[in-house]
Amino acid sequence: MKSLAIAIAAAAVAALPALGAEDPIAVRQALMDSNNAAAAVAGGVLKGELAYSPVVGQSVIYAMSATAAAYGDFFPDGSEDAARSRASPKIWQDMAGFQAQIDKFKEATAKAREISGKDGPPDIDAFKAAMGPI
Repeated sequence: MKSLAIAIAAAAVAALPALGAEDPIAVRQALMDSNNAAAAVAGGVLKGELAYSPVVGQSVIYAMSATAAAYGDFFPDGSEDAARSRASPKIWQDMAGFQAQIDKFKEATAKAREISGKDGPPDIDAFKAAMGPI
């Protein structure tokens, strides 16, 4: 079941570039929605509001990793449409700085995946350690 969920998430992320060519604003908003949902689950677990399991931990980490891998590709020139986007204009003013932050996010999620192992963090303490870099 866990492998199926990971495969579905990977397929969804793989399909984003085709959609992104049509509407990069919609894609980056969808990626942020996904990341925000993962962060909400992580927050709930860390506050003790949600039960922890390795599958939950791994799902959070993989969702954030997928966002990190794709997010920076959806800020082309001309997509700073303030009427549709909440993205700061500062992104386009310092694209290199923005991409450097995306690279840090990629590194942090890669480290979290490495720490969590192939089956996800086995307990809440391991989850906290894996999420630390993020």
